[in-house]
This record gives sequence, C-alpha cells and structure tokens, in this order.
Amino acid sequence: MSQTALAFAADHRRENLEHLSDFLRIPSVSTQAMHRPDIDRAAAWLVSRLQEAGLEHAQAMPTAGHPIVYAEWTGHGEKAPTLLIYGHYDVQPTDPEEEWLSPPFEPTIRAGNVYARGASDDKGQLYTHIAAVEAFFRAGRQPPVNVKFIVEGEEEIGSPNLGFFIQQQAKRLACDTALISDTAMLNADTPAIIYGVRGLSYAEIEIRGPKSDLHSGSYGGVAPNPLQAAVEILAALHDEQGRVTIPGFYDKVRPLSEKERDSLARVPFDAQRFLREEIRAPALWSGEAGYTPLERISARPTLEIHGIAGGYTGEGGKTVIPARATIKLSMRLVPDQAPLEVFELLEQYVQQLAPPTVKVVTRLLSHADAAVIDQDTPAMRAAVRAYRNGFGAEPLFLRSGGTLPVVTILYKNLHTPVVLMGFGLPDDNLHAPNEKLYLENFYRGVDTSIYFMDELAQMP
Repeated sequence: MSQTALAFAADHRRENLEHLSDFLRIPSVSTQAMHRPDIDRAAAWLVSRLQEAGLEHAQAMPTAGHPIVYAEWTGHGEKAPTLLIYGHYDVQPTDPEEEWLSPPFEPTIRAGNVYARGASDDKGQLYTHIAAVEAFFRAGRQPPVNVKFIVEGEEEIGSPNLGFFIQQQAKRLACDTALISDTAMLNADTPAIIYGVRGLSYAEIEIRGPKSDLHSGSYGGVAPNPLQAAVEILAALHDEQGRVTIPGFYDKVRPLSEKERDSLARVPFDAQRFLREEIRAPALWSGEAGYTPLERISARPTLEIHGIAGGYTGEGGKTVIPARATIKLSMRLVPDQAPLEVFELLEQYVQQLAPPTVKVVTRLLSHADAAVIDQDTPAMRAAVRAYRNGFGAEPLFLRSGGTLPVVTILYKNLHTPVVLMGFGLPDDNLHAPNEKLYLENFYRGVDTSIYFMDELAQMP
C-alpha cells in the first residue's frame, strides 16, 4: 500500500520543502508577548495546511495560553488502529541574532541543510508526518490507519496548558499509538528510537539586598551585595566531584541497571568528536564521577545555571552595589525524582546557603516528569521496521537528556504506548543560532512515516 505514497513523496520533495519554508517563516516565538500574533498566524497556517493535506475537523482550539491545533481523519473507524501524532509549532527566541549566518526566519539552504529557527525543533520534524499523510491522499489512496494530529504552541515554555487540554479531550484524542518526532538520531546514518526522557524543575532565584543601588565607594565593605550572595550560593550547588549538593537530591534516583549500562556502553559514542564538533570547548567538564559522558547527558540528574542578572553590565563602568540579583537554573531529573519535591529541596537549601544580609525568594517556573518507555511493544517494533525501510539502517535505542512533558502527559491520560521517532541530528543547533535540519533526513523522515503507518496497520 505504501509504494504509491512513497512515489508521490519522492516526486514532490520540492513542494514539501516549499511548504516547510512557509511554515518556518512565521516567527512563532512562544516566550515573547510581541509574537502572540505570530503564534496565532502559525496555528491558522497549520489548520489550513492540514485541511489541504486531506485531514478533517482541523481547528485551532483555545487554551488559557496559546491555541492547540487539532485535526483528524478516522475513515477506517474500528477496522484499523488510530495513530495520534504530536508536535509543536512554537519556537525559541533567536538571540544572539548577530551570530546567525542568515536571517533566522528566512529559510536558507546551505550544504544540504535548511537553516531557520524551528527547522529541527520542531516544525521540520512535525511536517514529515503531514507530508506523509498528504502523500497517501494525493496518491489516490487513504492512509492505512486512522490519523489524528495534536500540535501545541507552548512546548518551549513547558507546556503549561497541554495536560489539562489532553485530560479534557481524552475521548476525542483516544488512540492506539502516539507518535512524537522531536528528538535526534545518533548521526545521519544511524537512526535512534528514544526510550527515555529526563524530567525538569526550572527555577528562578531572586536575591534582594539594599533598597536601591548604592555607590560602591561610599557603601562598599558594609552594604550587602546580592551578586556576591548569588555567586556564593551557586558555587555551593556542586561539590568537587561534580555531584549536586542539595540534601536529598539523589535519594529517589532510579539507578541504571547493569543491563542498561551495558546497552549504553555499546552505543558508538565518540566523546572526543562530541567535544570537538558539538560542544567546541577546550575540554569536557568532568561532571558526576563514576559515570560515562553518555550516561551523564542522558540518564543521570543534573543541575545547570542558565543566567545571572544584576548590577551594571553596559558599556564603560558604573560602580554600584546592586539592590537585586536574579538567577535562573534548572534541574534535569530521572525516573522516580518528583519535580515538585526536588524544587522544594532546592528552595530549602538555598535558604540555608543565603547569608542573613539578603532576602531570597525561589520560584518554580516550570516542571515536567521524566519517562522511560517499554522498548518491546508492537508500536516500538513497528518503528524499528519503519526505520529499516526509511533509512536502510537498524535504529539504536537511546535515552535523551532533554525533556518532553508530553510523553508522560499522553501516557497518564490516554494510557497509550508512545513512540519517539526523531529525524534531527545532534549538531542541529537547537535553541542556538543557525538552527538547521539536514534535508536528506527530512525526506527520509517522510518515507519513514509512511512505512510506520503501513506497519501499524498490520498490528492487531
């Protein structure tokens, strides 16, 4: 059944790239209020494109925040399985813009890649499935399974309204398998099925000292300095072995089994290439002792500092003791670590570390649960066969260091197996300047989606 759809997709690669480029031109940055009209425009574009692709009941459904786009085609009824495809149309901010080699919202082709914000995260990966469904319809066939799409506009801000939406719409969203394409392969020739994602607690720490900024010559040595308190607190959050020092932080961490450590050890992960081509720093941070780099970036909890603000950082000098300092940090969590509990541990520890000369408030900005997915389900086996056909290679099973709140949300509310079938690459510059998507992966991703639907149709 898939051959006619595959032939259509092969003949319409340019058309699919043009549609993706139109999608990428919309600056749907969810974190910035000035882009709210662009968020709405991206949702409207998706509704129109899904309808043109052959799906029914396409609509932008309101939430307390940004709209969620829903569409479906259920022409088979109970005679075939139902596949729910999730994606997100919102993107990260583009700063620092001066580091982009081409405008971030003007898709540009260089060396076989399309460069634009959202190319890999997640517009390009999402669009592979829209193109796959359209290929079935326009080749004169129907998709072999019932298909539903749910595409949110708040993934980059922690999906604050997705859980409630899915809970309220559980009957409408009922499915046999959920598919997410928002992850990366090991390299261009080695596809990967992600079976685990880390959770998240993202926090902001506000430190207040004097009522207003003070002259450092008149008050230095007496007035408390919130920036000094900030760096002292931050320096105390890791020990010399790279472990997080928050009391109780590791208490509920589910340890890696020997079987899983053996499996990860067989992954062809080159730490020096990773340093040289992706991190591009003088050396790797030693990190938590006793674990390999691959284990530390995918299966162990971490704490990272994202930003420190306060005082004067403009041109020239300004000798002030700042009244306020702000820290943003996050903790990536693994199964059995509860995000709210870990945040409370952080909050208590920061209060212990803070000197009595300042006032400290710690706020939780977003959170998500970690997830580990059973590798031996019919849907997972279908994904393996689809990758073999689409990429001509056996996929590896990997854990991802990133956070996808939707994995746990879908499982808890719809009780359905979830498959993470990504087409990105590790060097796609997610959340950074010059984000890209390898075009050959985009085209092979369309084929793999077609094969996957064919494989699902043969499931009981």
